[in-house]
Amino acid sequence: MAPSFFFALVVVSAWWTAFMLAVAAREAEERGSGCPAKCGNLNISSPFWITQSQMDRPCGSLDFQVDCNQSTGVGTLRTSSIFGFQIINISYGERTLLALDRRKLDDLTSLNRCQIPSWNTSAKLAVPFRISSAANLDLVFYNCTKAPPAERHEQLGLVETRCRNNSFARLGERYDDRSNYDAYYLEGCRATFLPALEPPGGKANASRYEELVRGGFLITWDLPGQGIYRLADKVVILPNRGGWATGMSKN
Repeated sequence: MAPSFFFALVVVSAWWTAFMLAVAAREAEERGSGCPAKCGNLNISSPFWITQSQMDRPCGSLDFQVDCNQSTGVGTLRTSSIFGFQIINISYGERTLLALDRRKLDDLTSLNRCQIPSWNTSAKLAVPFRISSAANLDLVFYNCTKAPPAERHEQLGLVETRCRNNSFARLGERYDDRSNYDAYYLEGCRATFLPALEPPGGKANASRYEELVRGGFLITWDLPGQGIYRLADKVVILPNRGGWATGMSKN
């Protein structure tokens, strides 16, 4: 084909992308104007938005959808699994969110059905979110077929959990979402990794694992970059322009 044809195709594609961006931005702006902005003491603003009812049109990106329990004032990041992450605080300037995995905490502290986590926290996060390595430590839980030797307890700093049944907790190094499983390997045990916000002064130990889980962990989020994004029921291909965050989510 002639070079002029390819040039024309590029021009048309660029024009169509710009047109779709303008439509997407306008629709996002129209939807956002009527969205709730408070959930208890939490200020909810772009890119986050509060679910009102299943019949209402989305106010923004599906990845940033927040369920608000109006009676308790608790906001939950909905896309982080069916149970979600409870939102403790949001810093929009730093793009950080302090979250609590309420389901894991309830399992660990239950009097009747105490059980240690079986899924890594990172498996529950939607695409735009990352667990901060700078702010969090690796909190490792082991479910073992038998108790490790006593010398291993001391070497690794293992503490038995209140769930018993050969379940143990260990505080590791700085959190890494590509956790070095070899470094935390323990024969006859299955390891599960949770991030835990490092306490002020850096004083933390595994014996206070409930307190560490209750303190939550820090998440960061990215504004949408180049890729395919969901906007309500539309799919839009975007260039790498961070300013088009509201109402768009990476697929």
